[in-house]
Amino acid sequence: MDLNNMQLLLVEDDIDLATAVIEYFALENMHCEHAVNGLSGFNLIKSNHYDVVILDLNMPKMNGLEVCEKLRALGIDVPILMLTAKDTLDDKLQGFTKGADDYLVKPFAMEELIARVHVLSRRRSGEVTQLTVLDLTLNTQQKTVSKQSVALKLSPISFKILETLMRAYPNPVSRENLLQTVWGDDQPDSNSLKVHMFNLRKAIEKTTSADTVNKQKLIHTIVGYGFVLKEAALP
Repeated sequence: MDLNNMQLLLVEDDIDLATAVIEYFALENMHCEHAVNGLSGFNLIKSNHYDVVILDLNMPKMNGLEVCEKLRALGIDVPILMLTAKDTLDDKLQGFTKGADDYLVKPFAMEELIARVHVLSRRRSGEVTQLTVLDLTLNTQQKTVSKQSVALKLSPISFKILETLMRAYPNPVSRENLLQTVWGDDQPDSNSLKVHMFNLRKAIEKTTSADTVNKQKLIHTIVGYGFVLKEAALP
């Protein structure tokens, strides 16, 4: 990812630290918004797309653990770097349990913060158990998918393809990335992905009782690149 195009959010009540971090990001040509408490940060994350969230553990109105837990419960998979003044295993385990992706202990070197943000920006978080995109809901633990609350039957491969597209939403996924994520190094012949995509489209774009009038095409092919989830009316 181009660092200059990254959208970051720092949720930190220490104004001096926040100012220093934001100024350092600016020197690196990285844009970072700021929230002064957990509740404001939570509301910003719900309403905007961020590539990485830097979240302080101890904050007024809603602490970092609460913010993290609520975001994951909503299916928001933004990578979260938790900041803490304590370097204890219990704090780290608690943060990871609530859905944090990484930890950084105060005081920290700005260069290390940049490096960790760079790493996290390359992936969406795998900590969420429920993803909701458009009118699709996918539960990674129960291995279920529903469209407008109507359960869909998907093969294990179709499920993994859809999960990959939903985690990347609203960004597209390259064909190579999709093949690597779903099959790893043991990739199938060139026709297998086409067959699975056809079956997945058929399953999620069929008419349901709640979808009779406004039938939507959800999976779109980007010629020469890959696939993306977005809403558009079927012809």
